Amino acid sequence: MALARKFEVLGFDIDPNRIGELREDYDRTREIGADVLAASRLKLTHNPGDCAGADVYIVTVPTPVDQENRPDLTAVLAATRVVAESIDPALRPTVVYESTVYPGVTEDVCGPEIERLSGLTRGRDFRLGYSPERINPGDRAHSIDKITKVIAGEDEEVLDQLATIYGSVTSGGVFRAASIKAAEAAKAIENAQRDINIAFMNEVTQIFSKIGVSIWDVLAASRTKWNFLPFEPGLVGGHCIGVDPYYLSHLAQQLGHDPQVILAGRGTNDGMGAWIADRLHERRGGQAGSALVLGVTFKENVPDLRNSRSFDVVERLVELGYSVDVSDPLADPDELRREHDLELKVLDGGPYDLVVGAVPHEAFCELTADQVERLLKPCGLLADIKGMWRDREFSSSLTRWSL
Repeated sequence: MALARKFEVLGFDIDPNRIGELREDYDRTREIGADVLAASRLKLTHNPGDCAGADVYIVTVPTPVDQENRPDLTAVLAATRVVAESIDPALRPTVVYESTVYPGVTEDVCGPEIERLSGLTRGRDFRLGYSPERINPGDRAHSIDKITKVIAGEDEEVLDQLATIYGSVTSGGVFRAASIKAAEAAKAIENAQRDINIAFMNEVTQIFSKIGVSIWDVLAASRTKWNFLPFEPGLVGGHCIGVDPYYLSHLAQQLGHDPQVILAGRGTNDGMGAWIADRLHERRGGQAGSALVLGVTFKENVPDLRNSRSFDVVERLVELGYSVDVSDPLADPDELRREHDLELKVLDGGPYDLVVGAVPHEAFCELTADQVERLLKPCGLLADIKGMWRDREFSSSLTRWSL
């Protein structure tokens, strides 16, 4: 959308439903309003044949991990195939990857794959570039038109081209990375750093819980120090922080290095959902019952269900014998049903033995104490994972639990 304000842009996706929605001015990610979509010059297609003859190709597909937490480049390679079939060597186009990968994927995997599929030669018939995607879903303060865009290219000509393109759509300017591998590595460690810091918070949360001290009380005191980093504990999922450290650890292991810190952080965060469910079960004296989990998207105020760790809480509660309902004002009910075999519940049901505030959506944060209490049976347990109701005064019959 930002690029289309300055250039002739074609948006391609393999999902015809997604393209159909955008053509009807509906963005399921809720990042772009209908009026803005309607006024845009952006063209849209789900036909790969329409992609031929572009000057620049920008690949922004997901880079998940498989069941063994190994990098899954399936989507990247599929997109690379579309690009390879679309290149007009007379135009000598630039192929820019924005997908998060480990250093070397752009030049050592994608470039050779384009050459293999097309019979063309890198440098002569097409060039490579990399510019890591830095969108933070739901964050209006750090939108695409404000952030600094890291760019990298195989030569100065590509760098200049990318500086012109990306520099025209952001007030944050561009940063010319020393190499494509340096730019790939920068994105990988940006997310791994956050993951490790949150893992530390999750670990100390587990430690302090053994002595009955809430991490939120600890953080309130610690934040008064000028150089304290304000990371918070919680469920770490999504398609970036919950995944990208595995790309970094994969590279390390390929090079014969044991990535102890990276994998330790991932292990702590991956296990946080089950740890929370186990603590709640203990608090209930080991007695299962009915439970409602509020929030199943991967973070607050976004509709994205990918790699949400709320499902870890749900699955562990089910294993412990609970009958679990879920509610989320932003999640797509069809996707939830298709991907997780769960139905969304409205908040007029219940009451429940256990209510878990898992994702601090604005709609949940705004619930009054009376509205929250009506969800619970007398003497029910309220679990406030993110501390969104810390300022609420509840009746004495309700039991509260927080990190």
